Amino acid sequence: MLILVLVIIAIALVFDFFNGFNDAANSIATVVTTRVLTPGQAVLWAAFWNFAAAFMFGTAVANTISTELVNLSALGSAHEQLYVVLCGLIGATVWTAVTSFMGLPISVSHALISGYAGAALARAGVAGLTLPGKWPEIIAFLFLSPLIGMVIGGGLMIATAWIFRRSTPNRMESTFRHMQLFSAAAFSISHGVNDAQKTMGIITAALVAAGWGQIAEAGWTPPWFTWLGMHHGVAWWIIILCHAVIALGTVMGGWKVVRMMGSKITRLQPVGGFCAETAGAATVIGASLAGIPVSTTHVITGSILGVGATRGLRSVNWASGKKIVLAWIFTLPCTAFISAIIYVAVHGVIDVIHPIMD
Repeated sequence: MLILVLVIIAIALVFDFFNGFNDAANSIATVVTTRVLTPGQAVLWAAFWNFAAAFMFGTAVANTISTELVNLSALGSAHEQLYVVLCGLIGATVWTAVTSFMGLPISVSHALISGYAGAALARAGVAGLTLPGKWPEIIAFLFLSPLIGMVIGGGLMIATAWIFRRSTPNRMESTFRHMQLFSAAAFSISHGVNDAQKTMGIITAALVAAGWGQIAEAGWTPPWFTWLGMHHGVAWWIIILCHAVIALGTVMGGWKVVRMMGSKITRLQPVGGFCAETAGAATVIGASLAGIPVSTTHVITGSILGVGATRGLRSVNWASGKKIVLAWIFTLPCTAFISAIIYVAVHGVIDVIHPIMD
């Protein structure tokens, strides 16, 4: 069983890496295309704040992933529970890796969630899911989160234009080139807070399934979590490890995805980049505090569309947006199907080597 748990943790970290790799665009596309930072500077800036997010905003999303999606007790023995976690991870990792190299900014969040659910359904049917759990909120925010980002982004753009209506273009450019550093940092923090916690939740679920839940339990808790009333239920070694790996993935980047997100949807100036990033950060952090895993790709795309639409509908390349939406739509069924097939195929193989893993 120890070997199986270590394999799951290793694959979870690979997934975490590709999460950062694919979602590098979310954190840096706007700040690169507005030329506030060079690509090299932007990935380092984003990676730093991805890691810094380990010390902020609690672990509500990790708790959702580990306890409120899949009904582990309905899956059978500890080995069966671990097989489900393993196959869900493999399916999500395969889909994320393939789409990353294709340059498609998919929802990595929903790849993980649907992969985990698909493997559980293959094992135990509907009983394998924790219903309702957080599923109503997750499904609702699949649609609401990009719309919220769009509304906030458009609203911020309109408000900013009114507030600075007497400013010259040069002054606006100078002001928001500096302010976009802070908005880019805020969005990178939100990405780390929400996305790294998904991997934390999977690792926690694996340890609980193996009967080693105490290893995943939180020890020391930062005092500001207590002051802010946040729950911190995951061990620090898991938190630091997952944030470090997702930051590494961000450093490696995904430049095809960056070009899609930053320039093919709409042309951005620093003020637009600031409004889009601020809207995205507010949306993702709000969902994270509520324990709802959302797609940072969904959110930042909606925010960019909202900002671009304030200049008129023709300012937005809706064809690129359509391509991205199709990738999102296919992520849920494809990842669930892949994970279910992997569960059926791998289950027999693992049964053969079962005694070795004990």
